[in-house]
Amino acid sequence: MIGAGSPNKQGTHDVHGAALGDAEVNATREHIGWKYPPFEIPKHVYEAWDARTKGAGLEKLWNNKFAEYKAAFPKEAAEFERRIKGELPANWAAHAAEFIAKTNEKAETIATRKASQNAINGLQPALPEFLGGSADLTGSNLTNWTGAHHVSGKKPGNYISYGVREFGMSHIMNGMALHGGYLPFGGTFLMFSEYARNALRMSALMKQRVIYVFTHDSIGLGEDGPTHQPVEQTATLRYIPNMEVWRPCDTVESAAAWVAAVERRDGPTSLIFSRQNLAFQKRDAAQIANIRKGAYILSEAAGGKPQAVIIATGSEVSLALEAQKTLAGEGINVRVVSMPSTNVFDKQDHAYKDSVLPKGVKRVAVEAGVTGGWYKYVGLDGAVVGMDCFGESAPAPELFKHFGFTADNVVKTVKSVL
Repeated sequence: MIGAGSPNKQGTHDVHGAALGDAEVNATREHIGWKYPPFEIPKHVYEAWDARTKGAGLEKLWNNKFAEYKAAFPKEAAEFERRIKGELPANWAAHAAEFIAKTNEKAETIATRKASQNAINGLQPALPEFLGGSADLTGSNLTNWTGAHHVSGKKPGNYISYGVREFGMSHIMNGMALHGGYLPFGGTFLMFSEYARNALRMSALMKQRVIYVFTHDSIGLGEDGPTHQPVEQTATLRYIPNMEVWRPCDTVESAAAWVAAVERRDGPTSLIFSRQNLAFQKRDAAQIANIRKGAYILSEAAGGKPQAVIIATGSEVSLALEAQKTLAGEGINVRVVSMPSTNVFDKQDHAYKDSVLPKGVKRVAVEAGVTGGWYKYVGLDGAVVGMDCFGESAPAPELFKHFGFTADNVVKTVKSVL
């Protein structure tokens, strides 16, 4: 019963959100037989709850056992200590760099959800602490990998099938992260991040290293319709304090985003991937390095003096590049900036941000989602190609055309701000 013990207010709304008041506090004390003044803990109560001696004994017992284990198995003990501390393996940096380089060499045009699976496969050999899973969408999220074994009641594993339980999955991962020793990640459709919202917020509030894999990231989902097509979800994830969000445009950005998520130790990361294939983009070494800064110049304007800047993420980066070519043919030179992580870009110094988004140059942002957050980057004199409405049920190409996600519309929008 709510407010049990309060003789006049228990079981009523009066005890829900307001203080009892002096009179009712005194009545409650008398009603339950509590004779002690405020903030005084009676000796017998204190002693009943005091577990310091017991705890110290258990800790000493554990430390002694671990010392014996460490003497007998030094290699295994060192690995245990590394994982509990959340430190990465000594060969991690080299392994991650090699994987990104190989991804760049392959130059694959695939869905970024597949690029994500490739990243898991490529990085897992160096990360035995990986503990993956999905909320009943493994075949769609592609969160499994070669060597993944389902956790069951009969044998150990490193992959959990959570069932249709996005909230439960997310809070279980919070618990594992708090315990230490594991690096948990779990997948579902981006739209279903709504079901896990409280747990996502707690990941960020508690600064836990949890990786969320969200696939089917836009109206590119297609015929499943507006109930499954995320529009505002990417933006609202970006608004959660201490949540880093990545929406990569191809395989290389996907690999870099995964590496960033693994290396982050002070909070959770949301990785947002496409259902449809996205074109590989060529980059030099400096551009690949700058992905980790959240935004970078993917394609410079002719002569290096842009008349406008197009900012894009994910599947819309290819539209920005098409528009750039068309505009160049008309004598309008624009720069294309890929911004896979607004949160990370915001943390860069002013000099770098100004080098990517020069002051005084008009800007247009392109993303298949709500527009509000992008005015932070384009200003009131810029423009956003986005959508502030729900989607429709139709094949993805038809939806993109219907909602104005075309190169021609980007060209038109750029001209409108010049």
